[in-house]
Amino acid sequence: MEWLDLPMPPKGSTVAVGMSGGVDSTLVALLLKEHGCQVIGITMSTWDKAFSLPPSKDGIRSSCYGPDEQIDINQCKEFCKTQNIPHYVINVQKVYRQQVLEYFKTEYRSGRTPNPCVRCNPTVKFGALLTEAINHGINFDYFCTGHYAKLVRPKNDLRQLYFGTEKIKNLNNDSQEIRPVMISAATDITKDQTYFLCRLSSEVLEKVRFPLANFTKKQVFQMAQDRNLKAASRGESQDFIPDIYLDILFGDKPSVPGDIVDLSGKKLGKHRGIEHYTIGQRRGLGVSVGKPIYVHSIDAVENKVILSEEKDLFCKELIADDWVWSGGYAPEEPFNAFVKIRLASKPAEARIAPIKDGSYKITFMDSQRAVAPGQAAVVYLENTIMGGGIISKGTE
Repeated sequence: MEWLDLPMPPKGSTVAVGMSGGVDSTLVALLLKEHGCQVIGITMSTWDKAFSLPPSKDGIRSSCYGPDEQIDINQCKEFCKTQNIPHYVINVQKVYRQQVLEYFKTEYRSGRTPNPCVRCNPTVKFGALLTEAINHGINFDYFCTGHYAKLVRPKNDLRQLYFGTEKIKNLNNDSQEIRPVMISAATDITKDQTYFLCRLSSEVLEKVRFPLANFTKKQVFQMAQDRNLKAASRGESQDFIPDIYLDILFGDKPSVPGDIVDLSGKKLGKHRGIEHYTIGQRRGLGVSVGKPIYVHSIDAVENKVILSEEKDLFCKELIADDWVWSGGYAPEEPFNAFVKIRLASKPAEARIAPIKDGSYKITFMDSQRAVAPGQAAVVYLENTIMGGGIISKGTE
């Protein structure tokens, strides 16, 4: 398939830049200004004092959600002031709490392992943030962020990627081509963030741009340093919520202890609540059997954590539902592609087949380790996202 890179916002266009205070988004704002765009900085406020989380002791923000968000807001304001860029803080606290925090807690208490960033991007960062900005009278032609990802459009019908040129003639009665905006891997594959963006619709992506797509992180830091940006001295963005905060996050109601068992059902100990465990976890299990042992699965109905040896963590198939497909085209026939089951995993060759109720069975050529319900399964062809679903279960 041949691809067309989406062009950057043209000179004179009005561009809203989602700013976090970090080097990536700060550089994006400055590059677009240098390009001749009318830049507006917008920063989302998610912290609503819902939890008694301790503030930073060293003036460095410890997580993307927490009482330290004012540190980032102040840095964004300072930069925008020096560059004569309008800056707005957009309150998305209510939506963030409902769509990310409550979802996060509910999923863990159901024995699943959610990915908050995969959830946050479509509902908050590329959803509520933009809606609220427009509601505040902030008008813009494009929305840009510092994500490391490319936006492309296929030169030919998207369905050719799935089935080839000849087959697509029989897949649809109309002759209209499907050529949506799609997310493709960044130049710096070590910083590639496409996995987190898998649930953004092609409709939303039409007015989105990622100006850092073709740069490496090293180049980004160099460009920031050349421009004397303070953000160049900041560290990398931190996780959603550090582990030390999780007990506080789940403190709204008591954890329910239960049994830790092995695959045969033999009791090995007691767990302190299934929300504190994830598939593949080895540390902090509180049991010893004389050999390395891991969380194999979680039975929310029986309130049990099941442990196994590492060899038992591998499975050949999984079922995923709740899909978002590029261009809104959901394949109705099986096809081969590559699938990532977590951010850190490599895309693995697999057969993807529709089954029922919008679910798909993914059969891997090589068994995959620690398939976790609740995580995203992201389908790639030619390093481009075809769709993203949520894993419901792994099978032997």
